Formats: sequence, C-alpha cells, structure tokens
Amino acid sequence: MLTGEAMKNSLPELRSERDMTQSDLADALNVSRQTVNAIETGRYDPSLPLAFAIARLFKCKIEDVFSDRK
Repeated sequence: MLTGEAMKNSLPELRSERDMTQSDLADALNVSRQTVNAIETGRYDPSLPLAFAIARLFKCKIEDVFSDRK
C-alpha cells in the first residue's frame, strides 16, 4: 500500500546484524529485492501479513521493526 506517511523501520540494521543482503531478505520473505529496498527507504509500507512475516523472521515484535514517523 502506498501512503503519504511511510513508517520508519529498522530493516537495514536488522539485516546488517545478521549479515543479510536485501536479496537474502527478499528470498526469505518471497518478495523482490526492489520491495525490500522500497520498504527500507520508506517508499512503500508493507502489508500487514508481510510486516508480521518480517518480525517473525527477525524474531522480534512488529513494533521493534516498524514505527510511525510522528
């Protein structure tokens, strides 16, 4: 979903801690690398199922991955 107010996220840090590339993360989530890049740069907010899949993959709460920019 494209929105005017994108969420902040900690995906680059979470990936870095695990030595994952955007492609590695994309493969693990079954999405494109472009999708991961768009999420990381705030151009795209993931669907709720994708956001939960990201949190599950990194074994953390969704709030630890995503927060609003306000």
